[in-house]
Amino acid sequence: MVSGLSERELAVLALEARQWRTAGAKERAIREELGLSATRYYQLLNGLLDREEALAHDPVLINRLRRIREAKRAER
Repeated sequence: MVSGLSERELAVLALEARQWRTAGAKERAIREELGLSATRYYQLLNGLLDREEALAHDPVLINRLRRIREAKRAER
């Protein structure tokens, strides 16, 4: 466990950081590469956004995702 994050958590962050060209590619990768449902993936990802270990591991990604989450919350 490097940087306080599990291998699965690191894999979630790595997958989230990738660029997706087609609509279903990300969901397919979530199933095939991580063996997770999209719902579980987003639950794990959302939890990671609140962890300092994730911020230390990839500050650009985490801060971008936090801004997106806050914008969505503000819309509600």
